[in-house]
Amino acid sequence: MSLHRRALALGVVGSTVLLTALTSAGTAGAHGSMSNPVSRVAACFAEGPEHPQSQVCKDLVAQSGTQPLYDWNEVNIANANGQHQALIPDGKLCSANRDKYKALDMARTDWPATAVAAGPYNFKFRVTAAHIGLMTVYITKVGYDPTKPLKWSDLDPTPVAQTQVTRTATDGFYNFTGNLPQRTGRQLLYMTWQRSDSPEAFYSCSDVDFAAAQPKLAAAPAAPSDQQIAAAAAKSTVDHYGHGGDTAPDAPAVQAQAAAVGGSSQAGPLMLAGAVAVSAGWGALVLRRRRADAARTAA
Repeated sequence: MSLHRRALALGVVGSTVLLTALTSAGTAGAHGSMSNPVSRVAACFAEGPEHPQSQVCKDLVAQSGTQPLYDWNEVNIANANGQHQALIPDGKLCSANRDKYKALDMARTDWPATAVAAGPYNFKFRVTAAHIGLMTVYITKVGYDPTKPLKWSDLDPTPVAQTQVTRTATDGFYNFTGNLPQRTGRQLLYMTWQRSDSPEAFYSCSDVDFAAAQPKLAAAPAAPSDQQIAAAAAKSTVDHYGHGGDTAPDAPAVQAQAAAVGGSSQAGPLMLAGAVAVSAGWGALVLRRRRADAARTAA
């Protein structure tokens, strides 16, 4: 291959790599949790990690510390790729089989619960990083026993809600509708959010009470406010780079570079490779031009 063609090839490759990097620069990890009905981890975070009010949230902190609450928006599996049941064993659904969040699997009847009734329901999911994917909500079957660890077989296989979510979350929420079937007493809503641009998936458990024929619940559990989320951000170990959020990017400079263009740390190496290829291509063209000029001068 001639020097001219090699230079053009390098330039094309470099430009393609740069374009890929810039296109994928916005693919930061998606994070969040159910806000209505509020999830277990979000409800305990809203109570305050340092001084939770309910006994179950106090016991969560006693068992696992406060960090799972500061990291309330990261109950995930980095490489789920839709294989939820294969990766999460019975009894570990609420934690997504992550030891960090194992207290969320406690089988108890005193988790903060949202009062609901059969019929149409407006779901709200608090988003801290929006991304495209499929969000699915399941409900426990008739006869569900909250005093026993949650199993996959406890969930009705027909979703009560399913929606394709996008890169845009209005006011920081995904809002969508579903339909709750007839149930009585305490039930559980289980949410899976499988990204379509990544194998990463997120999960949440929301306790609900079909209390229409019972005394009204004393108080609905609160969801995290914007002020709480902002105030606790410094104590969160969740990063929105890569897939899992468990491991910080190896190079802070790459992280800063990716953040500057609104993307993930994965774009940094791509942009570097693209820049190198483009530079090599143009360098080869310049060298070729100088050699040609020198040849003409000598002649």
